[in-house]
Amino acid sequence: MAERKPVIAIAGASGYIGHNLLDCLKGKATVIGLSRNGGSRKDTDDVKWRSCDLFSMKDAEKGLEGADIAVYLVHSMMKSAKLTQGNFEDMDVILADNFAQAAKRQGIQQIVYLSGIIPEEHESKLSQHLRSRLEVERVLRAYDVPVTALRAGLIVGPKGSSFPILSKLVKRLPIMILPKWTSTKTQPVALKDVLTALTSIIMDFDLKDRSIDVGGPDVMTYRTMMKATANVMGKNPKMLNVPFFSLTLSRLWLRLVTNTPKEMVYPLVESLKHPMIVHKSHTVEGISNGQTPFKAAAQLALDADAKKEKKAMPLLPALGPLKQDVRSVQRIKLPHGWTADEAARYYVKWLETFLNPWVHTTVDSDLNCKIGFLGNRTLLELSYSGERSTEDRALYYITGGFLLDDQANERGRMEFRKIPGANEAIVAIHDYLPSLPWFVYYVTQANMHAFVMSAFRKHMNRLSVSERDRQYVRNLTVEDTP
Repeated sequence: MAERKPVIAIAGASGYIGHNLLDCLKGKATVIGLSRNGGSRKDTDDVKWRSCDLFSMKDAEKGLEGADIAVYLVHSMMKSAKLTQGNFEDMDVILADNFAQAAKRQGIQQIVYLSGIIPEEHESKLSQHLRSRLEVERVLRAYDVPVTALRAGLIVGPKGSSFPILSKLVKRLPIMILPKWTSTKTQPVALKDVLTALTSIIMDFDLKDRSIDVGGPDVMTYRTMMKATANVMGKNPKMLNVPFFSLTLSRLWLRLVTNTPKEMVYPLVESLKHPMIVHKSHTVEGISNGQTPFKAAAQLALDADAKKEKKAMPLLPALGPLKQDVRSVQRIKLPHGWTADEAARYYVKWLETFLNPWVHTTVDSDLNCKIGFLGNRTLLELSYSGERSTEDRALYYITGGFLLDDQANERGRMEFRKIPGANEAIVAIHDYLPSLPWFVYYVTQANMHAFVMSAFRKHMNRLSVSERDRQYVRNLTVEDTP
């Protein structure tokens, strides 16, 4: 009797790392490829595709059904809706929380996550990007599913983010201005070594609940990397050290020269101030020690890019009308001991007070909510989902109201979600389709919502601070009691 192959679900299977990992697992495992457009992809003997929007917990649960191991290769740097309000850190929390909870419910034996090397000596002052990577690790571990995090620095491959930016700089600039951060040390690793490490963790090693660093054989500065890349390209650009060139100016410079979206460039540049070197305490023989020298990895990446450029561009498929959807994700403080459900109920009452006398709210015995304008006109109707809510997550479906395009609406929703291990919550709106013409919505309702959420965030912060002060006084009183 043939031995059963493990079933591996890969979130981000159509991405840069994911589609290469599919080839590595071919013949070794049955793979479930999770992608937003998975329904349009063709299944093979080795890969079964599923459409999955990880902003939906329901989708995450369906996506992981039947899997033994779940691989998480998801980042949310790029916008996920026509209008996105919020930063990638807060969106990453929702994605990771949905994935981890779904893994728990589906009996997943292990989560494998590709993260970034964390410079432990700088852990209290991490960049936004690395802070988010570490928070995602913590969220994935919050539901008792074993997690193995593979931490890599700059991955040298034909796509991705960091190396293509570096190679474009070298290719396009005959004179390179090198800011202070280019003297920071890093340990780049070839794409094929990362794929080997991921495959080993998934298939060969029992390394549950570990954080493992992976790096190539070369420890070098960004300046040295640029010089080596130029050498591979057959170029010899002049390099000028400019120690006063700030990270802010570097972001603008990189964005202009490489024509890379700011959502990708800005977080990555802020991480360049940190040394990204493998820590001995996070090494595993056979996984951490990539074998491909930087120059060889750069040559492979550049050759792969050259081959793709020579191929004729395929005709673009006919596109239907763009979905005019909205996603808003905001992080708020929670007073000590508060649940997400309590924060949701408080928000409804606060909203009426804050917008008095123009807006009034009503809540029935089933916690369904109507937000109305002067008179009896309902602006938005929120239907509470008792089935999908817990004390750590209050879910409301947006089901009606003057401001909703109820003809196109399928699963517009608003949720309040507590972040595991923190006195913070996420307030998010997903798949909201406004009834107002897009331009009118953009300059009116969208700005009004951003203003209201900013005010609520500040209010909750003040409430949390005063609660901490009260708790401090109570503790002093207890300590002083004879």
